[in-house]
Amino acid sequence: MRKRIITPALSTLAIVASLLVATPAHAHGYVSSPASRQAMCAQGKVTGCGDIVWEPQSVEAPKGSMQCNGGGSRFSELNDNSKNWPATAVTDNVTFTWVLTARHRTSTWEYFVGSTRIAVFDDGGAQPGATVVHNVSLGGRTGRFTVLARWNVYDTVNAFYSCVDVQVGSGPSPSPSASPSPSPSPSPSASPSPSPSPSKSASPSPSTSPSTGGTWAAGTAYAVGATVTYGGLTYRCRQAHTAIAGWEPPNVPALWQLV
Repeated sequence: MRKRIITPALSTLAIVASLLVATPAHAHGYVSSPASRQAMCAQGKVTGCGDIVWEPQSVEAPKGSMQCNGGGSRFSELNDNSKNWPATAVTDNVTFTWVLTARHRTSTWEYFVGSTRIAVFDDGGAQPGATVVHNVSLGGRTGRFTVLARWNVYDTVNAFYSCVDVQVGSGPSPSPSASPSPSPSPSPSASPSPSPSPSKSASPSPSTSPSTGGTWAAGTAYAVGATVTYGGLTYRCRQAHTAIAGWEPPNVPALWQLV
């Protein structure tokens, strides 16, 4: 009789355990500066973007893809090179800023131009801050091209993807090349030094009560629906959060909606 009782119980536990292992990461993030394609869509600078307008932080798919949407079933508009994606004017050394609306332990951050990995930052499983900044050399490239940024989560099979269209100097401006074919991993000499420890990243300081209006200010807790002014414009809060420097309303459309 005991065997009949115990066996179903063990089977149930095994099923629950498998579901827990298969649960995807609840972390979200995207490149806000220079503005990535999803940021351009969320800011209304590009039309016909689909659901990414509301979820610029949600381009999550299995690791290893070289497509702007990660090769998943959603957000295929990000792969459409026929769209008039604005290119940000940059120099050879670019500072990429990630905004993380939820943080998760990180394996590596990778940057690609075409099929070439131009930078990798190894966090070794550490939890990042609310914003993550990387300085990346474009290797002397000029003209217009697309940089694919990939955030590899440490303890799941998934990664988050952002494509950034850039223009270095003048000269020819070919169509963005955002979906290259995978290539073998580069030699160690192609990888820059690891980024500073995420523990040095800025972390928000809590506020006593949610703000319902006034001018946006770092260090203030905002509830969903709260409105603020910034740069002469009015924004409505989409997700409850405590503001920090770098999360100004125009920079994080995942958190603020222009009214």
